Amino acid sequence: MEDLEIIDKVNGGEKEFYRKLIERYHLKVMGFCCRMTSDYIAAEDITQEIFIKAYKSLGGFKKESSFSTWLYRIAYNHCISFLQNVSKRKTESLDTLLEKNSKKVFAVFNSSDDFTKKLENLDLVNKILSLLPKDYRSVLVLRETQGLSYQEIAQILNCSLDAVKAKLRRARIMLEEKMRHFLSKNQV
Repeated sequence: MEDLEIIDKVNGGEKEFYRKLIERYHLKVMGFCCRMTSDYIAAEDITQEIFIKAYKSLGGFKKESSFSTWLYRIAYNHCISFLQNVSKRKTESLDTLLEKNSKKVFAVFNSSDDFTKKLENLDLVNKILSLLPKDYRSVLVLRETQGLSYQEIAQILNCSLDAVKAKLRRARIMLEEKMRHFLSKNQV
């Protein structure tokens, strides 16, 4: 069943069909929130709030974009709000993070180990991503981990296609610079 068919059924009073949308998108939204917030517990709460807000707003969905793009826009806004509200949260510098976890970081980014091994270090990867400014982190996560097109990202972030490309390029450069700094320290 296509998203639009499900939405029509939900808007027509068959509310139980909303479960199908949750099942279809929960893991993707949760993954996005985890990477944006670097906090699994908060991401669980935010994901629940996103699906509640989407449900309440479903009648206003204008079908100008795909449901997933609309849902990611809600997720993006919630994550940005969360990040703004936790500005008091203690953040670690890259040097401190690398000092505490240098072997793990090195293994994550230089290992030819299987995917399962890398998943074990997901928390660490999320911490490294959290060092990027939220604008750059969001575009990088949407493209690289969620696999969205540049056009979908532009709709979610409410910016031009050129802005998406520029932010993505800068995000990759920033991440590479942070990792190059680390790699040069540990390869000596």
